[in-house]
Amino acid sequence: MYDLIAFGEWVGFAVRWLHVVAAMAWIGASFYFIALDLMLKPAPDMPKGAYGEEWEVHGGGFYHTTKYLVAPERMPEHLTWHKWQSYTTWLSGAALLMIVYWLGGELYLLDPNKADLSLWQGILISGGSLTIGWLAYDALCKSKLSERPTLLMLILFVILVAMSWGYNQIFTGRAALLHLGAFTATIMTANVFFQIMPNQRIVVADLKAGRTPDAKYGKIAKVRSTHNNYLTLPVVFLMLSNHYPLAFATEYSWIIASLIFLTGVSIRHYFNTMHKTGKGPHWTWLVTVIIMIVIVWLSTAPMMDSVEEAEARPLTPYEQTFASAKGFDQAYDVVVGNCSMCHAREPYFSETMLWPPKGVVLETKSDVARHARAIYVQAGITHAMPPPNAAPTMTDDYRKAITAWYRAATNGE
Repeated sequence: MYDLIAFGEWVGFAVRWLHVVAAMAWIGASFYFIALDLMLKPAPDMPKGAYGEEWEVHGGGFYHTTKYLVAPERMPEHLTWHKWQSYTTWLSGAALLMIVYWLGGELYLLDPNKADLSLWQGILISGGSLTIGWLAYDALCKSKLSERPTLLMLILFVILVAMSWGYNQIFTGRAALLHLGAFTATIMTANVFFQIMPNQRIVVADLKAGRTPDAKYGKIAKVRSTHNNYLTLPVVFLMLSNHYPLAFATEYSWIIASLIFLTGVSIRHYFNTMHKTGKGPHWTWLVTVIIMIVIVWLSTAPMMDSVEEAEARPLTPYEQTFASAKGFDQAYDVVVGNCSMCHAREPYFSETMLWPPKGVVLETKSDVARHARAIYVQAGITHAMPPPNAAPTMTDDYRKAITAWYRAATNGE
């Protein structure tokens, strides 16, 4: 059984690794093609139907790229499709969401202080909200709003703010921001799967059949690709946010997440304009800095309950399982004596430590019981925590006590 726990940790690590690598490939391709598209220039000797060309140098060679606004007269024998980066990123992200936030839902997904939900209800909201988000966005893009792109983006921003607030009313802080990122990433991948790729296949099929493709299909794909480009940076921030309590563990974390979308727009606007004109609007950096200052200010507002409030709250069934297990009292003393100097509501290990690492608090019995699995992995079967300079008295016997307690709880003893 215990080997299965270690195996599960490695499965999660492998999926996370795949997710990061695939995301790097997708983001890199997205940024490159948007930049390339904006840098295209007309030339007098371009082939018939060509929109623009670009010369680039890289890796000791020169590249000559020509873009056709609709399609070339003749279909090339070899055509590279850029789709699997997007699909792999979403599929691995969905798997990671299930591993971390569904299988570990009692700890990472639900916050009993916010909403009285069962785990299955939380999982239903988690998965269902991602689908609803895409359907709403797609309907907006297919409406008359498609002719007013700025208004469409503003409405999308309002939807994202509403989702940020809604997630924060139900889920833990880190789960709320992660789900907002997944909500946005689902829209991006669905754009590729349901719009960009099908429209490109129509163009290719028309060429093979000797028909002249309709330019509207390329236009639709371009609009969706542009939306993806502006949403990329906020998604990356939200995926990284669960490592930084100042982002997810404060009272206004949902506002922080919303403002991040504005910084993504301002930064991408600068680079997109620079690629197109050779000079970016520098005012966008001032706007970004101002927004980030506001975010820093908002992050100073505490959200955690006090020790007294935490002790007064009844234990959840999940917490009760570990709190009533054999060896809990000894393990609790070990954790409080070696971990709470950093993992406290007000850390006292260092004056520069304003928040407990990753927002994990280990002071009360409910705190320790709630984080039982993480304690077992981090300080029981491994020596990841605590850092040697933080708790030099953490002995092997203490780690054995933690291990024995966790195994007793999971065996039902």
